Amino acid sequence: MEKFKELIQSEKPVLVDFFATWCGPCKAMRPVVEKVREEMGDRARVVEMDVDKYDGTALFYRIQMVPTFIIFKRGEVLWRHSGVISGKELKAALERYIS
Repeated sequence: MEKFKELIQSEKPVLVDFFATWCGPCKAMRPVVEKVREEMGDRARVVEMDVDKYDGTALFYRIQMVPTFIIFKRGEVLWRHSGVISGKELKAALERYIS
């Protein structure tokens, strides 16, 4: 979890997509998340975290449903959403935290 802690300390917002490989809604969100990553460029980071591989991190952040999206900046949780969401909403959430 140390690398994750370093990642979320970024001055840029970091959107973390907590997902599971067996999750249908997570699979549906994959192209949406990819498009948001592409559109945000270097203004923000967008990363995925498999809750089955990194169950300790998922437990720490109380991920009870997948997909769950969390935006971090300087290690702080700024925004959180569980379930399917549009790319427009995800992008808008990220843009609120770009300095």
